[in-house]
Amino acid sequence: MQLSPRIYHSLIRPKWLTKIYIQNNIQQHFNFTDKKVLDFGAGTGANCTLCSPDYYFGIDPDSYRIEYAKRLYNQYRFEAFKGNELPTENNSFDYILIIAVLHHIPPEMITGYVKEFKRVLKPNGRIVVLEPCFFEKSPVSNWFMKSNDKGEYIQCEKEYLNYFTKENFRCQILKRFKKCFFYNELYFTATL
Repeated sequence: MQLSPRIYHSLIRPKWLTKIYIQNNIQQHFNFTDKKVLDFGAGTGANCTLCSPDYYFGIDPDSYRIEYAKRLYNQYRFEAFKGNELPTENNSFDYILIIAVLHHIPPEMITGYVKEFKRVLKPNGRIVVLEPCFFEKSPVSNWFMKSNDKGEYIQCEKEYLNYFTKENFRCQILKRFKKCFFYNELYFTATL
């Protein structure tokens, strides 16, 4: 069952949880001041407040979530998109945020998106990724994520990194951590 955007935003992405596990981690390593940021899989817009409205662009294939984000954060730019091509120009973003998105995309489609990320990033641009991840010595958390997460494609660390290294990105693990006791999270960056 797919949750409505309002319920998703309130229960899955409440502001306090987003602040603790996503925004605090990102702000520890990155400053988006005057940097153009593409939020790939923006959903209900929970991550837009990391950026200035003039420099942020959130995209998602779910038009209902995008419409909700537009109402909630009306000063920010959001757009629904379909297909594999990102609705933006070449070399137009300093950063691409990918927050809890890849595990919802079939692996055979991710390669095409990574090529698109490469196209839309400025030289020296960076991709910031935070994803649920299967950890080798974490069978209970792995089972919990597999049983309860709506994303069907949670990967192990090596698989996530391979999507980017195959396209000549250099990846750096920034942190591995637990979220809410049962979720393993992998936080990394990819640069050309």
